[in-house]
Amino acid sequence: MPHACPPFNASATDGEGLLSSVEGQELLDELTRYRRDLHRIPELDDDLPRTIAYVRSVLSGLSCDVLEPCKGAVCAFFDLGRAETVAIRADMDALPIDEASGAAFSSEHPGRMHACGHDGHMAMALAAATWVDRVARGADAVVRAGQLPRNVLFVFQPAEETTGGAKRVCESGVFERYHVTRIFGMHLWPDLPAGSLASRPGPLLARSSETTITFHGVSSHIAKWRDGRDALGAAARFVVGSKWLSRKLEQDEPFLLRFGHMTAGTVRNAVAGQARVKGSLRVFSDDMFARAQDEVRALAQTAADEEGCTFDLHFSEGYPPVVNDGTLFGEAAQALPELERVPEPLLIAEDFAFYQRYLPGVFFLLGTGTGIPLHADTFNFDERVLLRGVRAYQRLLLGAQPD
Repeated sequence: MPHACPPFNASATDGEGLLSSVEGQELLDELTRYRRDLHRIPELDDDLPRTIAYVRSVLSGLSCDVLEPCKGAVCAFFDLGRAETVAIRADMDALPIDEASGAAFSSEHPGRMHACGHDGHMAMALAAATWVDRVARGADAVVRAGQLPRNVLFVFQPAEETTGGAKRVCESGVFERYHVTRIFGMHLWPDLPAGSLASRPGPLLARSSETTITFHGVSSHIAKWRDGRDALGAAARFVVGSKWLSRKLEQDEPFLLRFGHMTAGTVRNAVAGQARVKGSLRVFSDDMFARAQDEVRALAQTAADEEGCTFDLHFSEGYPPVVNDGTLFGEAAQALPELERVPEPLLIAEDFAFYQRYLPGVFFLLGTGTGIPLHADTFNFDERVLLRGVRAYQRLLLGAQPD
C-alpha cells in the first residue's frame, strides 16, 4: 500500500477552493455530528429502522426526492435537469461485535458496533447531499448549480456485511429509472495515512467465495485401520495440497485459497468417518474463479482417492471482484490529483462490485492512519479524515461535462 502521502492537515484539506476555513469547520462539525449519532445506533443486515429514520430525517429537509427502492435501502435524487445522473454509495449496516473502543459515543446497542467505518461512509454521503442541496438552491458561495453536469443520486444500502444489499439495489431498477451512468464509493482504510486517498484502475478488491469440503469415509478402530476409510487423512492431504495449489495459481494473477477451520472424527483411537474443512477462495476474475473451482475439485478428488473416501464440495457465490472502470478512473484521477495508486489488488471483498456490473464505477480507499484493523472491537478514527472524503465527492460530482 502507498505511504508517500504527507501527514494529514485539516486546514490544507479545507482550503483548496471549495471551502473557506469557517465553512471547513462547519462541515467538520456536521460530519462529526452525523458520524457519532449513527455510531451510537448500529443495526445489522436489512433490519435498520433507526438508521434509516436518521438518514431520512436529514434527507427530508433537502430539495431531493427520497425513496426506498428495495428493503432496507434509501435513495435521494437531486434533479438538476440533466440527461445523466451520477451516484454516490454509502453502506449502512454494522457488525455483531461488542464495542470496546471506549469512545464517549459508543454503541447503545449491546453486541452491535460500527466497526468497519460505515458510520463514516454515511456521514460523508449525507454531508455531500447537503452540499448538493445548497448548490441546487443557489445557496453555495462558490459553486453554482450550472456547474454540476449531472443529476445526483445518493444510495444508502443495507447488508454490505452479510448478503450483498448492493445487488438488490441494482435489481430494483433505480439506476435505469434515474438514468445513472456512473457510480462512486469510498471505504475508510486504517493502513493508509490519515486523509490520504488511494485506488487503482482495474481490479482493486477480490471476489470472495466461502469454500467448504466434506470428506466421507468409514470409521474403524485404529487397531483395524485397514477396515476404515480415513476422512481426516483425506482432509489433511487436501489442506497441504491447497498450499501448493495457491502457489501455482498465484503465478498467473493474485490468488488466495486458505482454510481456517477443520473438524473430524469423534475419538482419538478411531479412524475418522467424516471430516469437514472450511476456508475462503479469493480471486480477481471470473476466468480464475472457474479455473480455481476445477483445480480445487481435482485436488479434492485426488485426496479422497488416496484414502478411499468420497467428498462434497461447495463454493458460495460470494461477491464479484471490485474492478474499477479504466476510463472513469482516468477522469477521477484528473479530478483528484492527490489520488495515490494502490500497487496491487487487495484480497478483501466488498459488495460495491455489484454496482460495477451494472454501470461504470470507481471505488476509493480513504486513510484513517490508525492501523486499527477493520472489524476490530476498538475500531475508531478521527472525523477530520472525512473532510477529505467529502471534498473528493464534491470534485467528482463537478467532474467533466458528459458527452
